[in-house]
Formats: sequence, structure tokens, C-alpha cells
Amino acid sequence: MANDFLAGLNRAQLLELIEIYAKNWLALDGVWFQSVEDKLGMEAAMEHDARAWERFTIIEARRIKQFLHLPELAGLEGLRDALQLRFYANLNESELVLEEDCLLYKMKRCRVQEARRRKQMDYHPCKPVGIIEYSGFARVIDPRISCRCLSCYPQITDDSCACAWQFTLDKTAE
Repeated sequence: MANDFLAGLNRAQLLELIEIYAKNWLALDGVWFQSVEDKLGMEAAMEHDARAWERFTIIEARRIKQFLHLPELAGLEGLRDALQLRFYANLNESELVLEEDCLLYKMKRCRVQEARRRKQMDYHPCKPVGIIEYSGFARVIDPRISCRCLSCYPQITDDSCACAWQFTLDKTAE
């Protein structure tokens, strides 16, 4: 272990630290985005956000897949488990419903949108980046999984959540 101090922490402290790390990561993500947004505008910020998430989501998914010891074709069950370990998973309230060849993922509470609302900022138009993020994450977990946005700002079709995504497993692609 690179940090011997961590080895001395108890389970409760480690869980609290995970939450602190997740909040710190999310704060950094928001701060850099708002910096670009303030300097260059929303369009440029979204372009950079998309490029960052295109790369980061693959890194995150690979590390989670390795941590969970998931097989190459982890299926929707593997994706369900992996989504629960994403960096922001313990900060946002979400719901996962697994059906036969479909996984429904709803973000019930989104910390990013809530923070922007508190700051009286326009909502983050996350749908285009979300498509990149969730599709890329799912493909790393299992290349047979496709992703479809059901509801996400600025195209909200489900008022019960911040966003909703549907993952489908194509078993013919085996």
C-alpha cells in the first residue's frame, strides 16, 4: 500500500473517506467544467467535457471490471454491479431494475444538477455527454451492451428522475 496511514483506518473511517474522495472528485469535475464554461461558454465546455468523459469512462470501467473480476462478457448483471461502484454512485440516489435483456438505470437525485440549481445556474445539458459516458462504460463491461437515453436534461421525458438510461444486451453478438 502506498499510504500506510490508510491501513490504520477502521471500516467506518474508510467508508467516510470514500465519500470524501467521491465528493472531491465531483467537485473537481464541476470546477474545471465551470472554469471552461465561464471563459469560453457552454458549447466549448461541453466539447471538452465530452472528450474527457470519452476517455475517463473507459478507464473507470476497466478498473471496476478488474476489481470485480468480471469476465469479458459480463452481461447486464456485471453492468448492474459495476454501475454501483462508479465514483459518484454513493453521492447520487439511483435505481437499477434488471429485466431479461434490459437494465434500466434511473438517477433519482443528481448532485450536479442540484448544485447548479442552488447556485442559480442553468442546468447542465448532460444528455450528449451522458450518451458518450454510459455507452462507453457499458461497452467496456460487455461489448454486446448498447445504451439508450430515455430521459436526460435538456430532453426530460420522465419527471420522476434526473435521468434515465436503458441498457440492452444483444445476445446474437456472441
